[in-house]
Amino acid sequence: MLGLLKTMLTGQNAFASGGLLLMIIGGLSVYLRAVPESIWGWIVSQTTMTITVTDEDAAFVWVKEWFLEQEFLKRIRRVDLDTTLRGERIALIPAPGCHWFWYGGRPFQAWFYRSEESRERSVRRIESLTFRTLGRKRVFLQNFVDDVVRCHTLRLGVQSYLYTYNDGWDYVEGYAPRLLESVVLQPGIKEHLMQDVDNFRKSKLRYSRLGIPYHRGYLLYGPPGTGKTSLVSALGAHFGMSIYVVNLTEFNDRSLMGAVNQVPANSVLLFEDIDCTKSSKARAAADASNRPAPRNEKENAATQNGVTLSGLLNVLDGFYAPANVLFVMTTNHIEVLDEALLRPGRIDYKLYLGKASNRQKMELYRRFFPQASEFEAQECVEACSAETMAEFQGLLLSLERKQESWELVETR
Repeated sequence: MLGLLKTMLTGQNAFASGGLLLMIIGGLSVYLRAVPESIWGWIVSQTTMTITVTDEDAAFVWVKEWFLEQEFLKRIRRVDLDTTLRGERIALIPAPGCHWFWYGGRPFQAWFYRSEESRERSVRRIESLTFRTLGRKRVFLQNFVDDVVRCHTLRLGVQSYLYTYNDGWDYVEGYAPRLLESVVLQPGIKEHLMQDVDNFRKSKLRYSRLGIPYHRGYLLYGPPGTGKTSLVSALGAHFGMSIYVVNLTEFNDRSLMGAVNQVPANSVLLFEDIDCTKSSKARAAADASNRPAPRNEKENAATQNGVTLSGLLNVLDGFYAPANVLFVMTTNHIEVLDEALLRPGRIDYKLYLGKASNRQKMELYRRFFPQASEFEAQECVEACSAETMAEFQGLLLSLERKQESWELVETR
């Protein structure tokens, strides 16, 4: 090989010899130029640590919240406007690109990446944050993560938020949780429910000692407009638990399992109008026959027909059931629900919310019109034909608007 090269370089064709020499020199220069880059890359990988969080993880919002509490944010000149963070109308956060800052006496490099491509059929952008710092001990990164979590906990406080699922849990802006005292029920019902939830929240060690999955199921049933959803909202606000609303018609078994696994501890998982989904209804007698289903039908049932009863039960008390959450279901027709769904361990507490009593109506009337006498409240209750609290509340809102209009006319 060397002899061949020597012959070609010293041959009579000067043009070919010169071209070959230039090619060899160029190749060597490219190789030698890449050597320092490789060495530098190896040095960086051996002397630094990185941590990455994507927008698919709830911690991505936590990091954004953490940025808002840092002094170095005031010195960053390339920023984005963000209105999705809790408690912030308009927040300034680092824009996509590279940013440097000092934290804990160490230099940190933050890369904010944002894709310009659509994600499958969704137009939601894909974002990620990567942090790099000097050192080889993970304790420095752990301290950074702990600070992010601590900041999120402080900002969260005892507030309750509402989330819906759309390729990930999205925070519902403008949600105002109900106050517990604004939900008027029959005497003792609300207090007994709150005591049961409080007892569950204090029993984590007991559940662990007994080897029982640490979650509890509640079923609120009764006619429409009796305050089931309002009670769930007030429950979450009272205990500082965020509410994650599941619409089973938008899921199959696999996607439901993935969504439920993303729900954090100390949360309420709400299945509204559970009777409206096929998976919760009692199985027909025909389905109890021994006729075997085709293999492909079994395999595709979960993806083609939405959530199956088996998939729903696995989420409630199977291996994939989350811990330290309240499962709350609401229904207008408890009689259509499958018995397997109602057994203890899946539904541990049933609460019937019926039509409004005169006592409930009078209490709600006094909340709307504190100056009114008991006789006036009773007179209004006896005169109206509203059967549920929702209907009576609508009547009071209309009456309140009329009263405000009269007062405005009188002042003129």
